[in-house]
Amino acid sequence: MANHSPKPIRCKAAVCRAAGEPLTIEEVVVDPPKAFEIRIKIVCTSLCHSDITFWRGKATFPRILGHEAYGVVESVGEQVEGFAAGDTVVPTFLGQCDRCPGCASEHNNVCTTVPFVFGPGMRRDGTSRFRDAQGNPVHDLVAVSSFSEYTVVDVNQVVKIDPAVPPKLACLLSCGAGTGVGGAWRAAKVEPGSSVVIFGLGSVGLAEIGKLTGGGADYSFECIGVSSVMTDAFNCTRPGKGKTIILGLEKNNDPISLPSLDLLSGKCVMGSFFGGIKPKTDIPILAKKCMNKELELDGLVTHEVGLQEINKAFDLLLQGKSLRCIIWMDKGSGHGR
Repeated sequence: MANHSPKPIRCKAAVCRAAGEPLTIEEVVVDPPKAFEIRIKIVCTSLCHSDITFWRGKATFPRILGHEAYGVVESVGEQVEGFAAGDTVVPTFLGQCDRCPGCASEHNNVCTTVPFVFGPGMRRDGTSRFRDAQGNPVHDLVAVSSFSEYTVVDVNQVVKIDPAVPPKLACLLSCGAGTGVGGAWRAAKVEPGSSVVIFGLGSVGLAEIGKLTGGGADYSFECIGVSSVMTDAFNCTRPGKGKTIILGLEKNNDPISLPSLDLLSGKCVMGSFFGGIKPKTDIPILAKKCMNKELELDGLVTHEVGLQEINKAFDLLLQGKSLRCIIWMDKGSGHGR
């Protein structure tokens, strides 16, 4: 049942006022959830390269970035079922309704009931739930905006998760680890003994990859959403059998150029939105694998900071010094550490 008349909440958020500028910690107002929406108290979030893409790009500002997070349900709107205040959850940029053809298909994870959009605004009515101290609207990112102590997310984009899962690992499952692991698990069906190359920041040169893999990788994964890197990922794979999986979101929808002869020889390229996983179905499975030590994610967390230090997380990622930096909303709380 919905909470009785939840009120607006004033809290701190890291706001991006202009492309490429440092984020500012500001007081914002987070409106109550509307129908089919959930307001979440964010415990921790992390910086994904897709956030960097939007931060640098021609997006609408001011904006609250962030989409990889873990939190606790604070209140729910009307017509929300299966969630209540106190539930531990992760928000996801991709929804799952379990009713549309995409969600019902074994081979598709793109929900059409509440479809993914790049533009700002909640996906059912296109409006924002954030306002700054002067009452002006602040735009969201992919209807998640986790660089805020509280956020509002559509029920289609919220996954309930076992509270026993460490917050910083659950956080990674909401985007980065879910995408990467899912890409191998669902899309590529990688076999033991195969050579795999992950393309992200600071990837090694194609010639070196050829030497390391004896002529090319069996599988390559592009993870940051840059068309030139997608081409490099394809070119590094083994002639005749190499498979390239595109996981990154190319925000500008730039085309990629591939040698046609390589395609004729048997190399292939495929897309895998969110690693091909269905969030509500598969993230709890991945979380269980974390708890059973079948899936080791601890090594992905290279740094941890508080919200006030969020620009340090940007610097570390831009300098190639960080894989994932966990940003704690209450750094002194000791959650998961």
